[in-house]
Amino acid sequence: MTTSTSTQTAVAEIVTFKLKDGVSDADFVAISQQTESWVRSAAGFRARHLSKDEHGVWTDYVIWEDMEKAMRVAQEFEKQDFAPAIGGAINPETISIRHSAIQWQMAS
Repeated sequence: MTTSTSTQTAVAEIVTFKLKDGVSDADFVAISQQTESWVRSAAGFRARHLSKDEHGVWTDYVIWEDMEKAMRVAQEFEKQDFAPAIGGAINPETISIRHSAIQWQMAS
């Protein structure tokens, strides 16, 4: 179990969406991988997972050090060179974004 000694609470950024027709899973993963170095270098980044369920709903799950850093990175994300490719692959009518304070976590 991992516990935090900081007074700030880590935040989960949870984005769900479906891809536009004609965008393959492999293509979207490749597009997403273009964000890796930028996200890794962002202040407050802790972890990221990208998954897809049996209904074609993708979840981009990112852990940030705190809400302030999560919100700052969210604003900067759209200004990056890779943003048009990400946006061009996602069906905008299916996007849901939320930020939640992590109350408990466990890792292997």
